[in-house]
Amino acid sequence: MTETITDAGTAQLVVAAVLGIVAVVLLIAWAKWHPFLALIAGAGVLGLTAGAAPADTVESFTTGLGTTAGGVGVLIALGSMVGALLAESGGADGIVNRIVNGVSGAALPWAMAGVAALIGLPLFFEVGVVLLVPIVLLVARRTDVGLLRLGIPALAGLSVLHGLVPPHPGPLVAIDSLQADLGLTLMLGLVCAIPTVIIAGPVFGNFIAKRVPLPVPATAGGGSLDDGDAGRPAGGRDFVDRDDIADPVAPGKSVDEQIGPRRNPGFWPAVLTVLLPVVLMLARGVAELFLNEGTALRDLLEVIGEPVVALLAGVLVAMWALGRRAGFDRKETNAVLGGALPPIAGILLIVAAGGGFKQVLVDAGVGNVIADAARDANINALLLGFLVAVGIRVATGSATVATITAAGIVAPLATTLDRPEVSLLALAIGAGSLFFSHVNDAGFWMVKEYFGMTVGQTIKTWSVMETIISVVGFACVMLLSLVV
Repeated sequence: MTETITDAGTAQLVVAAVLGIVAVVLLIAWAKWHPFLALIAGAGVLGLTAGAAPADTVESFTTGLGTTAGGVGVLIALGSMVGALLAESGGADGIVNRIVNGVSGAALPWAMAGVAALIGLPLFFEVGVVLLVPIVLLVARRTDVGLLRLGIPALAGLSVLHGLVPPHPGPLVAIDSLQADLGLTLMLGLVCAIPTVIIAGPVFGNFIAKRVPLPVPATAGGGSLDDGDAGRPAGGRDFVDRDDIADPVAPGKSVDEQIGPRRNPGFWPAVLTVLLPVVLMLARGVAELFLNEGTALRDLLEVIGEPVVALLAGVLVAMWALGRRAGFDRKETNAVLGGALPPIAGILLIVAAGGGFKQVLVDAGVGNVIADAARDANINALLLGFLVAVGIRVATGSATVATITAAGIVAPLATTLDRPEVSLLALAIGAGSLFFSHVNDAGFWMVKEYFGMTVGQTIKTWSVMETIISVVGFACVMLLSLVV
């Protein structure tokens, strides 16, 4: 625990925390500031209101920003590279087509949920939507299954993985802030993800499809509320806005011009590439649970299961199994890898600024106040983390901001919990960060436009689905807390 930077009393620290969080919420939701700027300003309000010297507040913020960028930023960058190669090589298309073409009728929604969860492991939610929506629309046109019976399971598979399973930014931020064990969190997150995807996906999709009749749109949507924010027409399979990227290998040329015709790298190479980092990180978690310290096998698994090593291995394997097998030469593969980085600059800055905000919370002593109050009131740490994340998610529309802030507030509680409970606390926060996406969330408008729904229909379908994911995910976390 870092030494506090103020000598403020409890009341002053509580007021400082409230004002800091309110500042972030208002600047994002009302003033429409970018979350990166809002978090910087909120950290300043928090530190100064708590009585910290301006220089101490700045130092605390920059320390947290640097630590988070170093610990989480590298993982996000490596994960995005794997996702870029998966998308650009045609590997994602091959996975989707192989699974969807192998089933029919009532099994299609289940297959759609499964394929969404699989390709959702390395891909950001928005990228997964862009990849999957054309397939959903195509299958809906060719069958009588119905658009929502296919679309809801696909969205559920993507959203659950995005909120609960590393290496997505939200879970990584929570793990980093709480000092949770990544392998164990990944293992428990996958356990929670399975029933959550089933209930929020095929089960809810079948229920809501009968109550919200939705025709298949002629085209895959027309963008989002802000075409520069949430994406492109879903017919475009691009991982990035390719025309805006100039690769140093071929200055003045877009990625499309640098990458020629491609061939499908194959189903199993794509699947194995996606699963490799996950398997390595899971192996590390299993080794730490069941193997004695100091044994050669445990030492080996701990090294290769280190998140940076596992994801780097995934990138290196993807360069051959996806890039080379798709016909990319070295320059073309480099263009894809380089093109994966500019689109994630925003999320990296938000995550880093969130780490700075969290550090100001901790250094000001706010976390200790919250932890003491929770212990005195006998509030369950998992419930507290979930509720804080829910409140900030509904107010700001940002799952990442909700995760960052909630993790910072309850971080001192994590020091009183054992190793499995800390992992469950990270998952509880992740579940809360998905609660009731509505009109202040870019994802809401993205889904609305791609599926051609009205605002009311989007609330009845997408917003309710997100709430089911949040509640079921948290229920699973609580059940696991009774076992582990």
